[in-house]
Amino acid sequence: MPSPSRPVPTGHTGSQRPYVLLSCAMSVDGYIDDSSPDRLVLSSAEDLDRVDEVRSGCDAILIGANTIRRDNPRLLVNSSDRRARRVAHGQPAYPTKVTITASGLDPALKFFQTGGDKLVYCPSGATEQVRAALGEVAQVVPAGDPLDLARVLADLHARGVGRLMVEGGSSLHTQFLTGGLADELHLVVAPIFVGDPTAPRLVNPGSFPPGRLAVDEIRQVGDVVLIRYRLS
Repeated sequence: MPSPSRPVPTGHTGSQRPYVLLSCAMSVDGYIDDSSPDRLVLSSAEDLDRVDEVRSGCDAILIGANTIRRDNPRLLVNSSDRRARRVAHGQPAYPTKVTITASGLDPALKFFQTGGDKLVYCPSGATEQVRAALGEVAQVVPAGDPLDLARVLADLHARGVGRLMVEGGSSLHTQFLTGGLADELHLVVAPIFVGDPTAPRLVNPGSFPPGRLAVDEIRQVGDVVLIRYRLS
């Protein structure tokens, strides 16, 4: 998270979209999971608490549909003190939860059964299919054919989302980075190797912006290392 001496960005000033923070944990050899049915926990307990603090400072959290299917996350602010702080500042207790899907998701997943508001973006042609799959657990929003990530961000901005946290997976991180739609990357490196060529990596192949990233912070958090990169 930003150091106390720096103001927390609340919106992207260059265009009508939220300030976008990408957050991910990976192994030393660049994997964000393994290929087993069970989720590989890469963060330390201390880092999970740090992530909870970062979540509490965001208006919305975006995660990919495949990650929801695979990990079945709740995607909450777990600390009652942090939720109370949000409410005291006139915010809902939980950030809005957001995902993107072309075919729909199981409404019984924890993502839909916990927390506050949920938004599901989909290709415009799949809107009725996704609405039928989800029922009343989320608001389904058409976002173009093919789905346009910039249009998703513009809609979130119009809904008052000034700060968006993106928690993966690989496909979403790749799209945000190759599209120049991210402002900051929080990358946690865990002291393990995965070594599985079929496991997902931080990003997929793509045309990324050239040049070297600016490092804002490097910090040990438990037994992992946090690196904060400035992207914009």
